[in-house]
Amino acid sequence: MAERRDDGFELYDLRVDVVVPEGQPIFCGAKPGDHFELRGEMLHLPPGQGFSIYSLAAVLPLLAAKQRPTHDNDWMTTDAEVACPDPNCASRLRITRLGRRRFSHADTTAVPLKRTE
Repeated sequence: MAERRDDGFELYDLRVDVVVPEGQPIFCGAKPGDHFELRGEMLHLPPGQGFSIYSLAAVLPLLAAKQRPTHDNDWMTTDAEVACPDPNCASRLRITRLGRRRFSHADTTAVPLKRTE
């Protein structure tokens, strides 16, 4: 009988917080405490809170890489803040890795794993 192979993998859940420097102009509509979480591929915002699509566009390309384990010396491991895309806005977006979540390859795609003997 063929042995069933583990098709699992892990990703970090992420939290993205708006960092608002005191006394600096903010033009993206952000307020202290604004944030969202990324769990797997699902973005979660607190009830009643919005998030600028331009700020989201600035951080979005980094999220998939931040979800994956990286080498301790990799800049993706150490660097955590992204500037607001408006050059006149002083806010930043801080990406924090939370706990890891386990996923199954078969549950996330229709493309089968290749067999390796």
